[in-house]
Amino acid sequence: MSDGRKHMDVTGLLDTAAEAARAAGPRLRKAFRTRPGVSTKHDFHDPVTEHDRAAEESIRAVIDSRVPGSVIVGEEGGTTGSGELTWYVDPIDGTANFAAGLPFFCVSVAVAVRGELVAGVVYDPVREEEFTAGPDGARCNGAPLRSQGAARDRQAVLLSSFPTPADVESRADAALHRYGRFLTSFAAVRKPGSAALMLAYVAAGWADAAYGTRSKPWDVAAGALLVSRAGGVYLGDPLAGGDYLAHVGGFDLRASALAEVAPH
Repeated sequence: MSDGRKHMDVTGLLDTAAEAARAAGPRLRKAFRTRPGVSTKHDFHDPVTEHDRAAEESIRAVIDSRVPGSVIVGEEGGTTGSGELTWYVDPIDGTANFAAGLPFFCVSVAVAVRGELVAGVVYDPVREEEFTAGPDGARCNGAPLRSQGAARDRQAVLLSSFPTPADVESRADAALHRYGRFLTSFAAVRKPGSAALMLAYVAAGWADAAYGTRSKPWDVAAGALLVSRAGGVYLGDPLAGGDYLAHVGGFDLRASALAEVAPH
């Protein structure tokens, strides 16, 4: 495949990812702050609503109609299909926020070709902010993103899901000690509740670093590509999940309290 043809094909995949992510928007906006019924999956820290499942169905329908013969890995619907293209879909990343009425959640859709991420979209339906990562870099509503910000912890804002309940349950003393180090090292530490949107904010330079544990590919695949394409740094394997660390370009990781948790 020529470089021009490959570029065109990836652009088409990005367009499909954006269309699929936006397909969930009207429903999520209408349901937001209606206090929808909540059930749980693994435990009471892992909520799900009827809108998670319905949003994923609408996303899958767009992908199936535009790019039939794909693998789709969804948080709610599991893995379906076969082929060289694999889509990673989180219909609501930040379900607890969505269900409670906190405006920090998003739709995340990413696509990999033979195991290589090539396009991703993180869509915030409340703010109508669409973060896209493709062959031409990273953008928000069409405007180019540059992942630039603070160089040192003392000036930096860290977004983190750490410690999770599982982190505390497995090694409470170590987890709380590490969290204390972050609190005293960084200018500010926030736990906003959506890995994909945290990574999008690092890509945009609206936060300086993001750290999380026990992630799934649908949580971080699109966000990881956003950070990389915007000139930031993503550490970890987004398609395997697990721990991840992202920071803006020019951040001094070696001098940071995050150095001890950086995935290799």
